[in-house]
Amino acid sequence: QVQLVESGGGSVQAGGSLRLSCAASGSIRSTNALGWYRRAPGKQRELVAMISRGNTINYASSVKGRFTISRDNAKNTVYLQMNSLKPEDTADYYCAAAQTWLAPPDYWGQGTQVSVSS
Repeated sequence: QVQLVESGGGSVQAGGSLRLSCAASGSIRSTNALGWYRRAPGKQRELVAMISRGNTINYASSVKGRFTISRDNAKNTVYLQMNSLKPEDTADYYCAAAQTWLAPPDYWGQGTQVSVSS
């Protein structure tokens, strides 16, 4: 089992920045990819960004150039730096871990709320 704990959500005005963190614990060596999904009100959960243990990255097209994902393997932590935030970025953000790169996540965090006002 892998446990994922997010932090760093909050409210910000459009154009602002937030940084999310996710600390992973448990059988983390069984996972390859860590990253983030989000669910906006009334919408399905969608990929935001994932990063492999070797630092290969996959971004959703909607966040490319604005969001940056990184990971610290020594700390088993993944980060999401979100810049130039837009109201449409408002969502619950979920940390995710997958055993296989580009596969659906096997583990989920509880989620952290991000709210962007115009």
